[in-house]
Formats: sequence, structure tokens, C-alpha cells
Amino acid sequence: MSVKGKRVGFIGGGNMGEALIKGLLGASLVPPDMITATDVRTDRASQLTRQFGITAHGDNARCVRDAEVVILAVKPQIMTEVLRGIAPTVGPQHLLISIAAGVSTSTIRTGLGKDARIIRVMPNTPALVLQGATAIAKGKGLGPDDLGTAEEIFGAVGRVVVLDEELMDAVTGLSGSGPAYVAIVIESLADGGVKMGLDRATAMTLATQTVLGAAQLLSETGLHPGALKDMVSSPGGTTIAGISALEEGGIRTTLIRAVERATQRSRELGRGPA
Repeated sequence: MSVKGKRVGFIGGGNMGEALIKGLLGASLVPPDMITATDVRTDRASQLTRQFGITAHGDNARCVRDAEVVILAVKPQIMTEVLRGIAPTVGPQHLLISIAAGVSTSTIRTGLGKDARIIRVMPNTPALVLQGATAIAKGKGLGPDDLGTAEEIFGAVGRVVVLDEELMDAVTGLSGSGPAYVAIVIESLADGGVKMGLDRATAMTLATQTVLGAAQLLSETGLHPGALKDMVSSPGGTTIAGISALEEGGIRTTLIRAVERATQRSRELGRGPA
């Protein structure tokens, strides 16, 4: 079943909500007059209306009443409060899609105080430029086409994988938090270029394009990262000297630990306040 012809509501009009609205409109999946969004800031709601021609306001319950597919695009820390407010208006006709890190479908059902069709999703911020990586969790009690609807929505802003829900915290630690790790890598490469005499603007251009190009090369060719590394590393050359410095600094272990700690934090958020 396609999302086409369905009314879509966004509870939360932040960056990710905006990215999804942009993707749905850009792919001509849902017209502006069938999209509603909410935000606690009236100026933000007005901005979304001006920018995309959608309906935007601050009434979450009204948003749910006006939609068939409801995307919960709020922070995990306020999810319980949001669910309490919309619970009376959620019915069997609604498909709920949550992008809140660490919040399980069972937690959402508890917050609603009722059963519901719920899909848990973990997108990431490159969705803002339609290059996102999104994991969708297979849930219980879904309609036969609900998963396909979610895949279509998030496929409009990047690539999608479907996983079991118990793996979603690991997804959060890897691709959900990963853009920040890559940003640090790019910044550090640029700093290295500045240290060696390049001006800041040139160093940032080279560092950003190098990371983008390497990622695209791996994606399009299917090369193993180790094979790309070997392609660039000639015997006794500059690249292997640089790699040696990275290994001395423990770059592999550090990145692995970053994913591990972010995964653990996602699990903590899902358990709620201590």
C-alpha cells in the first residue's frame, strides 16, 4: 500500500520532520494540502506553512484527527507527555511511525494505554539533503501494507533497511549518531591541512569532498573499505605513513567505542528517567 492518497501528520516540526515533508513533496507522494505538522513554537509552525504550503499549528490531538499516518517526530524525553495528549484521538485507522531514539513500540503502547499500529524508525540527519540512512523495525500487529508505507516515506529521503526491533539501539549508535562522528573526522582532516599550510576554506573543501567521494565510491562499487585503503596505499608511500599514525592513535577502537556508548545511551533513553 502506498502513502499516496493518505493524509500524513507530523507531531513535531523540527529538522527531521521538515526533511520528511520536503521528501514527500519532492517525490510527489503526498500533496501539501494532505500534510499537517505541529510545533510548540508558533513562529516555527508559521514558517512550515509558508515554506511548504502545508497546514501547521500547535494542536497535536487535532493533527492526529486530521491524519491517517502519524509520524511522531519528537524527542524521547517528551514522548510520554505527547502520547498522553494524543491517546484519546488515536484509533485503529491510524498508523503511528516513531522516530524517537530508544523508545520501543511497547513503550509507546504503554504511553497510549491502548493497542495501536506502530512502527519504530531510526533516520539520520543527512535526510535533510535526501541522503539519509533509515532503519525500520518490523513490528507486531501491523497491517499487511504498513511496512511498505513506511519504506516509501523514508525512501523519499535516502536509503532504507528493515531490521528486527532489538537491533534499533545499535542503529541509533551507528547511523543515527554517525553523522556527528563523520563531522569530527572532516573537521580533523581540515585541521591537519591547515596545520600543513592550507587555508581553512580550501582545507574544508578538500576534506569534505574526500569523505563524500570515498563514501560514494564504496557505495557504488561495493568495494570493501579495506580494498579501497589498499588501492590508495603504495609501498613506502604517503598514505601508509598516514594510516600508521591513525592506528597509533587507536582510530578503529575509538570509533567502535563511540558506536557502543551511543547504543548504550539509546537503551538508557528507552528505559526513561531513573
